[in-house]
Amino acid sequence: MHARKGLPKIVLVGSPNVGKSSLFNSLSGSYTVVSNYPGTSVEISRGKGRIGEREYEIIDTPGMYSLLPVSEEERVSQCLLFDEKTFVCLHVVDAKNLRRMLSFTLQLLEAELPLILVLNMMDEAEERGVEIDIQGLSRALGILW
Repeated sequence: MHARKGLPKIVLVGSPNVGKSSLFNSLSGSYTVVSNYPGTSVEISRGKGRIGEREYEIIDTPGMYSLLPVSEEERVSQCLLFDEKTFVCLHVVDAKNLRRMLSFTLQLLEAELPLILVLNMMDEAEERGVEIDIQGLSRALGILW
């Protein structure tokens, strides 16, 4: 699918298997295959979604662990982040593995990308006894919650 001219872009990024494609499907009303193995989605999925009265282009990127690409999937995602004007980047993270995923969040913030941190799988984190101080996390990262 080609880029939609003129629509603000919401780009979903994050490690593989954190729920990016599920969120993409929900936001865009589209369906992409959700799989749990490396190399599944080297392509970028694009759709349209409406939030309130405004329409956006929703973009699902291949999984990546950092802004320093070591695979083709990460290279594709990195190029999209820096080559296309992004309205906002949704960094989707697995809440039960939050500490491991925050280094990528810091890289996105240092790159001065407009960022929303999406804590996914909160139910699984709670089942494992993981407690997240959202206000403290927000203050530490310097982002709104």
